[in-house]
Amino acid sequence: MTALIAAAVAVALALQLSLWAVQLRTRDASSVDLGWSLLVAGGAVAAAVASGGDPWRRALVGGIAAVWALRLAFYLLTDRVLAGHGEDGRYRALREKWAGAAPRNFLFLYLGQVPVAALFVAPIAAAMRGGPLDGWAAVGALVWAAAVLGETAADRQLARFRADPANRGAVCRAGLWRLSRHPNYFFEWLQWWAYVLIGRAATLTLIGPAAMFLFLFRVTGIPYTERQALRSRGEAYRAYQRTTSAFLPWPPRRSPS
Repeated sequence: MTALIAAAVAVALALQLSLWAVQLRTRDASSVDLGWSLLVAGGAVAAAVASGGDPWRRALVGGIAAVWALRLAFYLLTDRVLAGHGEDGRYRALREKWAGAAPRNFLFLYLGQVPVAALFVAPIAAAMRGGPLDGWAAVGALVWAAAVLGETAADRQLARFRADPANRGAVCRAGLWRLSRHPNYFFEWLQWWAYVLIGRAATLTLIGPAAMFLFLFRVTGIPYTERQALRSRGEAYRAYQRTTSAFLPWPPRRSPS
């Protein structure tokens, strides 16, 4: 167990150092989020191998966690890292703020993804411990499927909207984006409730939705995205804010208030 944990940490650090070295050349730190998602996928697989508990439970939890994280990694790789859109606005702003200290500070940012990923692997591992699968596991798997399908749909709807030159500078209200200003974030948060249901006797599973909610609302998610949208879309986005739920998908208000 100790040897496996040490090996996992070594691989995680090597991955993050490699991604950091690449951004030194490209001056594009968009791969930070890609690294985090790959770390969660690898951590889920490692936990499934090393944890105790029913093997089918470990296989289910490790499998759905890895699929979710790898889907997110593929989306980030194709939509951000390789898409040629330039550095993500969050990291571009940090690069300008940090100036000459950017290489060192980005190193800390990349390596900092290792403990953050470990924080999110903890509830996944907790859901693996226990006896044979039961009805709650089936409900959890259904919640996971709905979350992944919803997040995938939201990502594709936004990508199609952005790909149309006629929508340049406009606000996306297509599909799920009509019901929520951040449906991708909502379904990403919902996914973590699957592990709460599957491992209902393990209170440690609550770390997942609690930590993700904190990150989305206080760290890197909604506040920054909203500020960027207001700067780039102005009054059109303010109108969107007045009529559309910030997080929970809900029918829009008929008239701004």
